[in-house]
Amino acid sequence: MEWLGLLPTNPAQVAPRVRSLKILDKEIIGCDACKRLVTWREEVAVTKRRAYQNEKYWGKPITGFGPVDAKLMIVGLAPGAHGANRTGRIFTGDSSGDWLYRALYRNGLATIETSTSRNDGQELIDTRIACAVRCAPPGNKPLPKEAMTCQPWLVREFQLLFPTVRTYLALGSIAWKATLDVLGELDEDLPRKRPKFGHGAHFKFRGSDGNIRLVIGSYHPSQQNTFTGKLTRSQLDSVVKKAGRFAHAGKPL
Repeated sequence: MEWLGLLPTNPAQVAPRVRSLKILDKEIIGCDACKRLVTWREEVAVTKRRAYQNEKYWGKPITGFGPVDAKLMIVGLAPGAHGANRTGRIFTGDSSGDWLYRALYRNGLATIETSTSRNDGQELIDTRIACAVRCAPPGNKPLPKEAMTCQPWLVREFQLLFPTVRTYLALGSIAWKATLDVLGELDEDLPRKRPKFGHGAHFKFRGSDGNIRLVIGSYHPSQQNTFTGKLTRSQLDSVVKKAGRFAHAGKPL
């Protein structure tokens, strides 16, 4: 299957037709569906932050990162303006990524402790990271309409990974909502009463293939949460450890 290359991009039309994560990533990179986000991500890539004046910013949508047979799926909110929007890899080049990759490394889910660029040699182990919104939004706050427009990309990514994924780790309330929305759209048998988000909140469900899966939440490792102590390193390590244990062996929390 060749790159579909529809212009302008309509994720709802394009995503369901994609047959592999490799092609999905190409389609995501070419997405221009949300004018406000396109304008912002490109403006940031030109004006830059003083510390990165000599760097070439990515300035495009951000794909998932990790193997195509991942057992753990991590969902974040959106790329950071001077993090992923600069480096081209999700949770890379900012403090949120420093926290996340350190926790993954400490729990045997990443080959190195840091993620600084797309060419730093980092590899994830049985883990893939994606985000609910693929473009850096102004103020780190995508509009509800933008999140809905972007959702088909995440739906298709979930579908393509469904045969191997056993755990979904949602970083923050928006990622939690996106994860539940996507699983609901895929007609998975979720609890009738929608589970509420909280750090360490979790529930299990029997997938359409008969396998038991876990959904678990964590506060997002944003500076707002880490600087204030709302999220500590031990708290993040604990949730990542639980997510990884269940993904690998279905071990109880």
